[in-house]
Amino acid sequence: MALLVNLGRVVFAPLIEPLAADFAATPAELGAVATLAWLGSAVSRVPTGYALTRVSRHAVVLASGTGVTAAALFTAFAPSVPVLMTGAFLIGLASGGYFVAGNPLVSELFPEGVGRALGVHGTAAGLAAVAAPLAIGVVLVLGDWRLAFIGLAALGALVTLYTLYAARGATLPEAGTDDRHLLRAVRAQWPLVLTGVVVVGAVGFVWNGLFNFYVSYLVAEKGVAPGTARTLLTVVFAAGLPAFLLTGRLADRVPNVPLLLAVIGGFVATVYGLTLATGLLAVAAVSVLLGYVVHSLFPVVDTYLLASLPDRHRASAYTAYSASMMVVQSQGSLAVGSLVGGGLAYDTVFAWFAGGLLVVLAGLVGLHVTGRIPAGRVPGTPAGE
Repeated sequence: MALLVNLGRVVFAPLIEPLAADFAATPAELGAVATLAWLGSAVSRVPTGYALTRVSRHAVVLASGTGVTAAALFTAFAPSVPVLMTGAFLIGLASGGYFVAGNPLVSELFPEGVGRALGVHGTAAGLAAVAAPLAIGVVLVLGDWRLAFIGLAALGALVTLYTLYAARGATLPEAGTDDRHLLRAVRAQWPLVLTGVVVVGAVGFVWNGLFNFYVSYLVAEKGVAPGTARTLLTVVFAAGLPAFLLTGRLADRVPNVPLLLAVIGGFVATVYGLTLATGLLAVAAVSVLLGYVVHSLFPVVDTYLLASLPDRHRASAYTAYSASMMVVQSQGSLAVGSLVGGGLAYDTVFAWFAGGLLVVLAGLVGLHVTGRIPAGRVPGTPAGE
C-alpha cells in the first residue's frame, strides 16, 4: 500500500514534459499540478488524524487505497489542465490519509526496532519513486500519459482488495487506543512536532521542487536528453532505497538530532553541488549522493518522532506534524515553476534554495547546542518510553 500511494504522488515528476506538450502548459501551471498532489496530501491529514480517534488504522488504510484508485481513474480522462489539477489534488488527498495511519501503525507493530521497521516501510514507498520514471518510459512507448493513470487505478484496486483480505486475519496492536484527543496531544508534544515541521518542511520544500522539475532541469541546463534525464531521475530515487534501510537502522542506535543535522548538511551540499556539476558523469555522481542523503531524512525524522511520542499521543501529534510539514513542502514545485517561468535559471533557483537551507541549518545547530531541541528517545529503548 505504501508503494501504491507514493506512486500516485511521484508519477507527475516524469510526466512534466509529456503534459507540457499535450496541454501546451507553462512551467508555473505544471508546478501547480505537482504542488496540488502534495498539497492534497497535506489537507487530508488533520481530518484523518481526527478520524483515527474514532476508527481503526486499517479502515483508514483501506479508504486511502480506494481513494487513490478512484482519483487515478478520474485523472486519466482529464481534458484540460484545471481538471488535471483537480485529479492531482484528489490523488494527494487519498495518499495523505494513508501515511497518517500507516506510519504510526508500523511503529506500534515493531516498538523494539522503530527505525528498522520504518526503513523497510519507506523502502516500499521508495520503490514507487524508482519505478515511476521507468514505467512512464514504457507507457510513452505504448501510448500516451493517460495509460499511466489507468494502470495506477488498476494497481490500486488490486492492492486495496489484498489489504482488506490481509487485515481480516491480522492481530493489530492496541498501543493507540488511548489516543483520543488530537489538540491535547499537540499541546503536550509541540516541541517535538515543531522540530519535525521545521526540518522536513524546509528540506522537503527544496526536494519537492527539485525532483518534480529534475527532468526539465537537466534537459534545459545540463544538456541531457529527455530519456537520459528520466533514467537519472530513477537513479536518484534508487539511491534512496539503501538509505531507508541503512539509515533507518542507524537511527535506532545513535542520537537522532545530530543525525538529522548531518543529513540536512549533506543535502545542502549536494543540492549546491548539482548546480555546479557539468557533464553527464558529474551530474550522475552528484545525483546519486543527493538521492541517498535526502531519503535518509525520512526514516530518521519518523524514528525521532514516532519512537519518542508516548502511546497516548502518537497518532494525533504525528498527524499535526505530518499535515503542517506537507503544507510547507508542497509549495516547492509551485515556487520553482513560478521562478523559472519568471525568467530565472534553474541553477540560480536551486543555488538560492541551498543558501536558504544553510541558514535554517545554522539556526537548528544553534538551538541544539543550547539544548532547545528535544533530544527524543534514548537509543535502544522501546518506542513510547
